Amino acid sequence: MAAPNRRTVLAGLTAGWAVFGLGIAEACATPSKRKAPRKSMAKPTPMLRPKLVALDPGHGGRDPGAMGVRGTKEKTVVMAVARELQKELLARRYRVMLTRTTDVYVPLRERVARAQAAKADLFLSLHADACADSGVRGASVYTLSEAASDREAEALAARENRADLVVSGTRMANQSDSVARTLVAMSQRGTVNDSRRLAATIVQTFASNGVRLLPRTHRQAGFAVLTSPEIPACLVELGYLSNARDERLLTVRQHQIALARALRASVDAHFGAGTATRKA
Repeated sequence: MAAPNRRTVLAGLTAGWAVFGLGIAEACATPSKRKAPRKSMAKPTPMLRPKLVALDPGHGGRDPGAMGVRGTKEKTVVMAVARELQKELLARRYRVMLTRTTDVYVPLRERVARAQAAKADLFLSLHADACADSGVRGASVYTLSEAASDREAEALAARENRADLVVSGTRMANQSDSVARTLVAMSQRGTVNDSRRLAATIVQTFASNGVRLLPRTHRQAGFAVLTSPEIPACLVELGYLSNARDERLLTVRQHQIALARALRASVDAHFGAGTATRKA
């Protein structure tokens, strides 16, 4: 029987490839030259970025804060705890900013402004108290009072104060007086509620970690550092420098670390355990 010629072989192969829907060019093409499958046009998953915690070591520079019975300065103690807390938070993949990083004086409103400019997710102001009664000791936590919140909202909504104010992504300069007042008040109210939840978490975490607490631990006041309309904020009094035992504890590094770890655990609980990120 005669060997099939080349044309007959090609005709047979072509017929076979056709069964599988392939043309000669496609069948003979090397893998690199074949058409790549279409890529999915699904939207990419939003990237997550670590939440930003603003730490505010109270006082500084010409303002030493409270003075202990042995001469301990509040500004020194709170900076030491802030540094330990910064380490704890960074180890948990949070971003951290300090309103002051050295022994300098920073005005109260400037501290808040720095946190707002950085778009912080949380603001913790650290202090150590003092009073005439040397027997008083223990930690306490402050959030913005209702009266102070209302006053602050009214002041922020005032036309002369809102040129650069942005609340919930809305520029207040473009809004009417009534709309601006409503938006600022709503934002402030929501922030105060978040701050109270954070305060309750700090009190609970301190208690479970053996930190001595004042009676009626969660208190409310009109502290200027608590007045951001969009950043949940707490002012934490770590103890009383006017009490000899509290003063000694606040200068012991192991106690400073214990306070920092309790505060870090409070931040974790506030955001949700293991959730140190947010959508960018």
